[in-house]
Amino acid sequence: MRSHFAATASAFAIVLAASPSYAQEADAPDTEADTIGEISPAGDDRNDVIIVTATRREADVQDVPLSVSVFQQEELTAKGIVGYERLARETPGVVLNRPTQNFNNFTARGISTNGYSAGLQAPVAIYIDELPISANGNSTILDPNLYDVQRVEFLRGPQGTLFGSGSLAGAMRIITNAPNPNEFEASALVDLGYTENGGIRQRYNAMVNLPIKRDEAALRLVGFYKNEDGWVDNIGTGIDDANSLSNYGVRASFMVEPASNFSVRITGNYEYSKPADSGLTNPDLGTFVRRTDRPDLFQSELSNLNATVVWDMGFAELTSSSTFADINGAFIVDLAGTFNQTLPFALDAVGYDTIFVQETRVASAPNDGPFDWIVGAFYFDKRRDVTFDYRSSLEFLRERNLTGLPDEYYQRFANYTDITEKAVFGEATFRFSDSFWLTGGLRYGGTEVQTITRGGGYNSNYLTAAIFGLRNFALTVTPIAPEVGLEASDSQLSWKASASFKPSNDVTTYATVSTGFRPPVVNARAGLASTVDPTDIIIPAGASSDKLTNYEVGIKSSLFSGRLIANVAAFYIDWNNIQVQANRVSDSIQFATNIGGAVSKGIELEFIARPTDQLRLSANGAYIDAKIDTLSAEEAAISGAVDGVRLAAPKFSGSASATYTVPVGDTEEAFATGSVSYVGSYPGLFPNVPGQPGVQSPQYDVTEAYTFANFYAGVRFTRDFSVTAYVENVFDNDAITYVHPEAFLDGRYARLQPRTFGVRTSLAF
Repeated sequence: MRSHFAATASAFAIVLAASPSYAQEADAPDTEADTIGEISPAGDDRNDVIIVTATRREADVQDVPLSVSVFQQEELTAKGIVGYERLARETPGVVLNRPTQNFNNFTARGISTNGYSAGLQAPVAIYIDELPISANGNSTILDPNLYDVQRVEFLRGPQGTLFGSGSLAGAMRIITNAPNPNEFEASALVDLGYTENGGIRQRYNAMVNLPIKRDEAALRLVGFYKNEDGWVDNIGTGIDDANSLSNYGVRASFMVEPASNFSVRITGNYEYSKPADSGLTNPDLGTFVRRTDRPDLFQSELSNLNATVVWDMGFAELTSSSTFADINGAFIVDLAGTFNQTLPFALDAVGYDTIFVQETRVASAPNDGPFDWIVGAFYFDKRRDVTFDYRSSLEFLRERNLTGLPDEYYQRFANYTDITEKAVFGEATFRFSDSFWLTGGLRYGGTEVQTITRGGGYNSNYLTAAIFGLRNFALTVTPIAPEVGLEASDSQLSWKASASFKPSNDVTTYATVSTGFRPPVVNARAGLASTVDPTDIIIPAGASSDKLTNYEVGIKSSLFSGRLIANVAAFYIDWNNIQVQANRVSDSIQFATNIGGAVSKGIELEFIARPTDQLRLSANGAYIDAKIDTLSAEEAAISGAVDGVRLAAPKFSGSASATYTVPVGDTEEAFATGSVSYVGSYPGLFPNVPGQPGVQSPQYDVTEAYTFANFYAGVRFTRDFSVTAYVENVFDNDAITYVHPEAFLDGRYARLQPRTFGVRTSLAF
């Protein structure tokens, strides 16, 4: 811990690398905000400006040379967006692969081989302020609460120069509100609803901002609590509506500004998400039915502390951000689907992540000159400790008279993984004129990954005895010796270059080339043969870094005095040495490897229009063609992939909404909004069995194309008080939205939540 603090102090004192941390938002709209900005009803000057820090410095989102969707708190509140799922549906080219609560794996621009990516770094980086919380696909990472946030930014395309190795296909940033030292503020949001085939939804949120000394110090406190009944019945445990959720958390942020050019912000955050069971279903048993011997528990707990120092030095602004975080996750899962539920086979795994992140940046001060720049340094250190306890059941052991185990667990072991990333980065823009500028960025960094197996564990021949039906048999217990795994390390250079041309004040065009990569992966059980089928695949050593190049052109426009905003982007992505996750069939051991390459090409569109002062229309969509285009016979055999096969992304997805507002009194206004989203079908995994070329996997399946409609209506009594009635999933669509790629689950399918009715009340002071 002392070394981390020393690193922070040294970085602050020596390394110059910063950018403005707190963007100043445009005035909040009186009606539901849109994903790009408030549309000015009239006037020659734009009033739709939303400032973002997607480039680590303040910029008008319409001038940023990349595809960015922005969600402000007003829109999140109006639409009842409290988590990742709705964000994905309203962001072009983005899909959320979500088996169940606390499993969140975004796909952007088709860059995904399946929706789970066990053991691999997720292709989209997720940040809460300065803390990266995205992880590999079989980690339970909570869906953070989205209340009292300044905005959410979703950056599409690789963001490797500014956001590192985890941003292969994009980055999502959740930026929370800073304390306000000049004004007392308070707000509350209560959402009460009812889900058909389920029960009551309760969501409570509150915020209070306390000025301590005007212009100098303030404290901001946020709290939330959710209690939501489930709608999936587990016939194995006998529990109806088993996938209920309890979720709560607090955030406290203290900021002091002892001088006009210097501030310190300290933020502590705690969230705990406790779903009572998984929401994955088995269609053979019923629409919303699952079967396990005990509840599957994917629970997550996050606590983090961040200190951000901002120093305006006149010629430039320095930002130093230090974050300590603990992320704990429970992965309690019934694996008996591997054997058609004929024998007990389950895993109780608990992981503990300890993370330290230091980033120091310096950005040139805003000026009228032609040259802007930013340079910085980044350090990331994570240690993940995991205990793996594989269990049978005492009833089964007694019925078969299988002896020799100390309890119901037939295998126990623990390991830890150290992951370190260090990088330096920089980006510069030269403006030849107000209408033409060039931007270039570089990031050079190295990653190191190593897994150590602890001693003290044991294995046994339980699975062999159980599969072959042995009775009255003494099992053999073998100690697991400590083992130092291979160390994987890699250094990569990421770069970005773009040209922007602004033919008028209302139109910006750009062309961008950017690159990204993911760190290497070491398989914890490299070299292990299957005890069930010795002829099955030998687990390979791991996967080296994959690399991606994104070519993009776009146009952003604000037309007719701001009554129409239209953004279009076209892209071509070349993805090479792809990291993939596969599953050894005989004993359900996951492993990572590499295959040749893929190409993803497509177009993304966003439109927002206000034909009249009362009517606002918005729409977005994406068409993506993503396929494997390079594959050797050996790569096909070990991964189950096929040359020319689609990646795990829909060809088309999109959403549209219409809002109509009408005055009903001196200060009151009524409003109604209808919205609809469409997501096309896509494969959940590669089509063939790993290790068996040409043999189609019995798990191979595709999601269902679906349409999801919502309706909201309410009254805004004042700017700070509104009541909204809503219906989510108006047509009660129960489409399959996710297919799990592995055989070990009895229930492998996620579905849309049934129709839900409710009322939201929002109040602010």
